[in-house]
Amino acid sequence: MSWFVLVVSGVLEAVWATALSASHGFRRWKPTVVFLIALALSMAGLAWAMIDLPTGTAYAVWVGTGATLTVVWGVATGRERADTTRVLLLTLLIASVVGLKVVS
Repeated sequence: MSWFVLVVSGVLEAVWATALSASHGFRRWKPTVVFLIALALSMAGLAWAMIDLPTGTAYAVWVGTGATLTVVWGVATGRERADTTRVLLLTLLIASVVGLKVVS
């Protein structure tokens, strides 16, 4: 259950990072509200998962999941480009997250 909560928290990290960008420095209220809610839920989930999982592993998985999904969202919306090197590095990041699960 801790791993599931951790991955969901990583997804929420991508949500709050994207909402933070969309808030334009907290000047737009809807993305700001999404940011605050997603941030609180993401942090709470990370904290909960860290009861059972080592801090370093939990944090690496949380950041890796959030960072990967944030880049994927940027590519999907056309704000970032998907070149070969970027895709290769994201694949390596995902493999690293999976590897941490395997060795835990």
